[in-house]
This record gives sequence, structure tokens and C-alpha cells, in this order.
Amino acid sequence: MIDKARKWLKFRIFIIFVVFIMMTVAISAKAYQLQILKSQRLSQLAERQHRKVISVVPKRGVIYDRNREEMAISIDVDSICAEPIKISDAYKTAKELSPILKMSEKELAEKFTVKRPFTWVSRRISPEQSTKVKNLKLDGIGFIKEARRFYPNRETAGNIIGFAGLDSRGLEGLELQYDDYLKGETTHSVVERDALGRIILSHGLKQKGQQTGNDLVLTVDKTIQFIAEKELKETVARTNAKSGTVVAMNPKTGEILAIANEPQFNPNIFGNYNPSFWRNRAVTDCFEPGSTFKVFVVASALEKGVISAKDTFFCENGSYIVAKRTLHDTHPYGWLNVQDIIKFSSNIGAGKIGEKLGKERLYENLRKFGFGERTGIDLPGEIPGQLRPTNQWSQIAVHTVSFGQGVSVSAIQLISGLSAIANNGYLMKPYLVKQIVSPEGKIIKESKPQIIRKVISEKTAKQVASFMKTTVIQGGTATKAFIDGYEVAGKTGTAQKPDLTSGGYSKGKYVSLFMGFTPSDDPSIAILVLVDEPRGIYYGGEVAAPVFKKIAEETMHYMGILPARIVAQDNPTPPKALSKPKGSDGLRKDADIKEEGTVKSEKFVMPDFTGMSIRQILRMIHDSKIDIRIIGSGRAVEQSLRPGSIVNDGEKCWVKFQQPS
Repeated sequence: MIDKARKWLKFRIFIIFVVFIMMTVAISAKAYQLQILKSQRLSQLAERQHRKVISVVPKRGVIYDRNREEMAISIDVDSICAEPIKISDAYKTAKELSPILKMSEKELAEKFTVKRPFTWVSRRISPEQSTKVKNLKLDGIGFIKEARRFYPNRETAGNIIGFAGLDSRGLEGLELQYDDYLKGETTHSVVERDALGRIILSHGLKQKGQQTGNDLVLTVDKTIQFIAEKELKETVARTNAKSGTVVAMNPKTGEILAIANEPQFNPNIFGNYNPSFWRNRAVTDCFEPGSTFKVFVVASALEKGVISAKDTFFCENGSYIVAKRTLHDTHPYGWLNVQDIIKFSSNIGAGKIGEKLGKERLYENLRKFGFGERTGIDLPGEIPGQLRPTNQWSQIAVHTVSFGQGVSVSAIQLISGLSAIANNGYLMKPYLVKQIVSPEGKIIKESKPQIIRKVISEKTAKQVASFMKTTVIQGGTATKAFIDGYEVAGKTGTAQKPDLTSGGYSKGKYVSLFMGFTPSDDPSIAILVLVDEPRGIYYGGEVAAPVFKKIAEETMHYMGILPARIVAQDNPTPPKALSKPKGSDGLRKDADIKEEGTVKSEKFVMPDFTGMSIRQILRMIHDSKIDIRIIGSGRAVEQSLRPGSIVNDGEKCWVKFQQPS
């Protein structure tokens, strides 16, 4: 009996031992699986359970003008977030934050009572707001750094640059066009969670992936852009016009120096404007070019050899019947040569040149100038305009197209076509971005002048330019575009607007146009001015030409291209007091003004520049040989050469400017 009991005991011990061994092996196997085979995966699962990754808006690259002046930057600002579970009194917290964040107490209270471990309260607040909220030391309220897009020049070049949204994605302009280059890599904030999954906000949040986007260097010159916007704004306001556009281009390279639109918008607060303000009308809107189109018709006819500069055309004394329709000139003319058809802007004369050229060759050459197709400018939303195939032309179309009716173009197409005449016959591709630069300073992409095609010969281009020079002299349609000391080649246009509702043309609605380039023999700049629906006087020579004159004259001085044949006076008349113009002069670029041309002078009495604008000073000193350096912007407050002192040729003088307080 005892032996039997001992055997049973040994058996039970053996069973327990076997079970223990098996359990040990199983535990060891499981431990090996967890610790060795699945360690990485389980570690990640564990990290996910007690950590949460919050995506933060990436930092976009900087946008510079051609002189490396900042046009768009990203700055680090605070965004407020909350842990609702840690907020003991949601309504009290909402009441304290409401006046600082300018949000309703109800809206804030709803955020603080949701059953979430984390919620955004207000994104990208101002430094003042951040300081005030931090001083409250509220439980459950935390801060995360985010990048905010800021446009330091406000409205200046707003329609070119566009803007980026709350998620740091480009929505308009260059911000949209180059979004893939500008946007940085997404930044992540890693926050801890407790055993219940609640977020624990800490002051030193760990961030990953802080890679900023690439920078853009533009062809735009901020000073020229400001000049264009200022003069356009004044004209649109003075004429009570609907809108206006100015485009300035380097005709030799295709570089866009400025695109001004009126009305403007401030991209810092783009949401406060109607979306119609956002678009860049120079590329998105089309219009009938009116008499500006005559230069392209004449160029085409000369190039094809169907006319010569000596040919004359009878302009029917201002009234000409074609296909049962009567064409009119503003003034009655008899026989006019080709130059005078441009100078006096004869519709009938241009129509007869177009008729002699023939619709097929006219269409072919207008297409060569780029009309009816996109220019390829690096801006979103460009339209091709409309130049219908010849099988859709009416009997009178060859005449009407020849003076800019029945065809629509964009401002960028028109300035590109003009530049082909200015640069001896080459159609250049317009562009806005010179370089794309990495955060380390490496050039990723660089744009170079690109010839699309040869349109006309150098001989034809020079002939047409010489015709265009007569428009700004006595008897021409654009005498108000004349600039003393500079040769200007230009052409006016006054286009009656089509009535898109009832057909035909609207009564009393016109587009006033002037396009030109200067100096005409070696152009540094081509400028197109468009004023839409001016009230009262609406002729391009009266409305748009003066805008060209002001922009071109200021730009020439700014670029250091002084008038030819300047004669400085030994004892100039002291300057009269000049009234302060409306608005800020806001020129921020330092500019070296260097003399070019023939100057005959020995000395100059230094004026007192105190209180003057940059524009006023540049006008005053263009009859001297002083080398002026402009520092700052606004009104002159200091100068290096004493007023009243005798200044010799070539002396340098810096003038310091400050914004009025």
C-alpha cells in the first residue's frame, strides 16, 4: 500500500515537472518571439499607444524680387491647442480667451466640451495674442509652433505672388504655380499620452522633419512694380475706371519687370476680398486690342513684301463701305502713307493694308506674333485669347481684324508681340522666375531667355519702330506719351467693348490702351497700359499714354538711364516747394543712379532735398551729373552734400529716406 502511494506521488511529481518544463519552453518561445522576432513591431505599437503625432504646417521658401528683396516669407508663430479633459471650467476658459482671440464664447466653449483628447483652438495667432494667452496660464491650453505666410509689401505684386492657405498650400499666383518647389516637408509634433489615451502637452514638444521649401528669385523689380501700381491706381481713381492693368517687360529677354492690376488686394488678408480681386488680369482676361493691332498688320505686310514704306492709301475721307457696312476714321483723311496710317491711326488705311495682305497671310502672321495661343508664362490661368480660323471670317473681317476688332488678346500676349518689334523681330517667352534656390543656396533650376520664333526681319522691325516713333510727336495720337530726352516708340488703342449679352458693341464702354518701348533704338523696357471703362474721355492717347510716360520716365531714372543731350545749368533756379503727393512713395530698394549720354556741365548748386519724394528728386537732378545713391524709402530726411554747396561733375551724394511717422 505504501509502495503504491509512493509510486503515485512520484508520478504526480513527474507530471508537474513535465508541465513546468513545457510551460518554461512555451514562455521562453513566446518571449523569444516577442523580444526578438517581433520586438520592432511591438515597440512601434507601444509608441503609438502613448504617443501621438500631430502634423504641423511646413515652412515655405522665400520669394524674392530680382534684387533679393523679400516679397513673401514664412515666420514661426504660435497656434493654440487644447486638452478638453484637463479644462475644469470650459465656459470660464472661453470667457477669458474670447476677447483676446476675437472668437465668440459659444464657439470656444464648444471646442472645450468636445470628447476629444486634442483640439485646435486658433491657428497662427499674433505674437501679442500669444503673450496675452500665455500670461493667463490656463489649464489644458497649450501652444505649437507653426509657419505662417507673410507678405511684407502688402498689396505690392499681390496679383503676381498670389497667396498660400491655412494648410500652407499655394492657392493663387506664383504660390500656386510653384507650390511643389516652395512647400517644405511636413513638420510633426510628437506629444505624450497617458494610460487613458489623453494627450499630455509639454513645453518642449519634439518636432521632426523641419525642412523648409525652396526659394524663388523673380524677374520682377519691386521698385518698378511699385511705380507701375502707383501710377495705375491714380489714373483708375481719377477716371473712375472699372479696372486697369500695366505690364512691363524687358523686350530683349522676356523678363517680366512688373505686372500691376487695379483694384489690388492684400494677400495677408485675402479672405477679406471678393475672389475676382485675386486673379491676375494680365493673363486671365482678354479684350479687343483696337488700334494697337495695326502695328502687327503693317509689320506683316512689310515682311511679306506686299507693301513698302513709300506706298500710299486713300483713306476715303473718313468713311468707307465694305460688305454693306461703313468703316469710319476718327478724323477724315485722304491719301496717307504707311507711316501716317500708324501716326494718325487710320482704321480705313489699316483695313486696306490688311486687304492687300489677304486674310490667309494676315492670319498666319498674327499667329506668328503669338496671338491665339498661350505665351507659356509661368502663371496659372493663362487664356489663349481668340483669333478665329479664316474659314470663320466674315467678308468684312479682314478689315476689322486689321484695326483690332473681332479678335481678343491678353495683356501678356500684346506686350510679347510688341517686344518682338522692339528686339528686332524675335518673339520671346515671358517669364517671372529667374532661379529656384535650395535652402542650402544651391541653384536647382534657372530660367534663361528663350526665343519662341523669329517673327519678322530686323529691317522690318526697325521700319515699324520708326513709324511708331511718330505717334508721340506733334500731330500723332500719343503726344502725351512723349518723354523729354528719350525716344519713345508707341501705339495707342481705343477699343469699344463687345456687348456679351445682346451682341454688337456696348455704347459708352471702352478700353483705353497704350503700348510702347524706350529708348526706341535700344529698348530697356516695353510697357503696356490698359484702362478698362474710363468715364468721360476714353481715348488711349488721353488716358493710357500719360500713364506710360510717368512709369517709363521714373523707371529710366531708376535704372540709371539718363536722358541724352543733357545740359546742366551753372546757376539753376532754386526748386519750388512741391506738395506732398497722395499715398506713400514706398520705394525700398537702394539704387545707384549713374549718368549716361552726353553731358555738358562743370558745376551744380546742390538743392535741399528735405521732405521730397524719390520721384521728385530724380526729376530735379536729371539735368545734372551728380551720382545719387538712394537709401531707404519715403521722404528725404538727410543728404551727404550740404544744400547750397557747389558740386563738381561726378560727385557722389547719398540721400536717406524715411517713411512719414
